[in-house]
Amino acid sequence: MARPNQEQIAAFQRDGVVCLRGVVAPDWVERLRAGVAENMAAPGPMAQDYTDEDHTGRYFGDYCNWRRFEAFRAFAEGSPAAEIAAALTGATHIRLFHEHVFVKEPGTAEATPWHHDQPYYTAEGAQKVSLWLPLDPVAPEVCPRFVPGSHRWEGLFYPRKFRDGADYDYAGDEFRPVPDIDGDKSMTVAWALEPGDALAFHFRTVHDAPANTTQTRRRAIAFRWLGDDVRWRRRPGTPSPPYPDMGLDLEDGAALPDDWFPVMWPQPQSEPLRETG
Repeated sequence: MARPNQEQIAAFQRDGVVCLRGVVAPDWVERLRAGVAENMAAPGPMAQDYTDEDHTGRYFGDYCNWRRFEAFRAFAEGSPAAEIAAALTGATHIRLFHEHVFVKEPGTAEATPWHHDQPYYTAEGAQKVSLWLPLDPVAPEVCPRFVPGSHRWEGLFYPRKFRDGADYDYAGDEFRPVPDIDGDKSMTVAWALEPGDALAFHFRTVHDAPANTTQTRRRAIAFRWLGDDVRWRRRPGTPSPPYPDMGLDLEDGAALPDDWFPVMWPQPQSEPLRETG
């Protein structure tokens, strides 16, 4: 598996998103598919179906199950994903924040609303990246769309509910509504993806995900990674994942505890990646 090259690292730093081709080996894709099947058969306490009962298809989401399912744990601990996160962010150590499964079955009408992830999260700092991994071929019209450079926009947008797109009830002057991005699609990017590709994006990068109007399943799993400078940040409402409700509530600026957010890179058994040309 190849380390991101300097052009890809520069693109991530500049745009807040980069498409990495063929960075997940086929055996990992198969293991993650099996893990998603296990997850859907035995949803965790945070699982949600975002599809209305009278709609076709199904939009399933779940997270924080990497301790429950061996495939997710093995990928976080043994794949080069954490080292890829280190290369993109410049961090010397990488922690796992959580994993997040997204499944949109064929004919699913529900779109994921425009948002950025930072306001949901209890992790604050510059060295943060999500690796969104498609487990099925993804056409451009179904691919998550991103606004390049939006990770450098001032302030934070209200987090939004995936079921209906409504804003969370967050108090505070630091939050404002997401702008009308659909009114200017020229400002967005998306890709045709194959299993083995990865979309790497900063927690502050604004994105959405269209409805799945195709006849192909769109299974994906995102792994969220944290670098050296990330510290705990309380939110004015219930964050997602709801770590305070799960038993972890720290003061602002506190270091992240290893038992909740373990360091996944470097590890003594890790095999160094080679850089692509």
